[in-house]
Amino acid sequence: MRSRDVTCCVSTKILACNPSLRYTDFMQIIAIETATMVGSIAIVDDERVISELTLNIKATHSKKLMTAMSHILEDAALSLDDMDGIAVSIGPGSFTGLRIGLSAAKGLSYASGKPLIGVPTLDALASNLAFSRYLVCPILDARRGEVYTALYRAEGQSSEKVMDEKAVTPTSLIEMIKEKTIFLGDGVAAYGEFLKERLGDLYLEAPMPLRLPRASNVAMLALERLKSGDMDDPFALVPRYIRKSEAELKWKS
Repeated sequence: MRSRDVTCCVSTKILACNPSLRYTDFMQIIAIETATMVGSIAIVDDERVISELTLNIKATHSKKLMTAMSHILEDAALSLDDMDGIAVSIGPGSFTGLRIGLSAAKGLSYASGKPLIGVPTLDALASNLAFSRYLVCPILDARRGEVYTALYRAEGQSSEKVMDEKAVTPTSLIEMIKEKTIFLGDGVAAYGEFLKERLGDLYLEAPMPLRLPRASNVAMLALERLKSGDMDDPFALVPRYIRKSEAELKWKS
């Protein structure tokens, strides 16, 4: 039997409504990752990935997301009521994908009263290689000849961000790399050969299964925040776009 002392609904940034909040068993969280063409949903608790579904196909996330979520809960013999929080990847990434994922997560949070936790997409992606002894550089194809990127260094079982998210050209990114670095993300397919040619031995590439965003990493990072009572205000949480959309740029011009 799951026992908890909870006397509040979703709080704003910090769980201030009941400082005595405590859990006597595993916390479970469901996470959504739709920042790229890859769509991923996962259920995670303190000790394991309970279930995870990832699709890397050209399909609109809105057509697959809620159906996949229903399936993953049903297959795990769980319901939204069993979850302690809703996590979502908040970017940078595809503007449309981010809006779909965040809208779904907010809707679930509103409907269930469960806390909402937003996780930066590149933080979650870098967690694929949290064990690396080399610098880690996730790159996402940002279109218009740019990539979304940041730099991370392993710290124990987690990753420390050593360069904040940026939208840069691959040429500019090359100037930032001064040591052996592992690249991952969908930007590898678009710019991997160019980076390898220019960086030589400094360029390392993550194995294919570790290149893609995973909802389980979103869930694990969100779980760390939730345990400390740190969560987001559903009304205030917005995607991390990093740069303006093409529509905004055209409108301003």
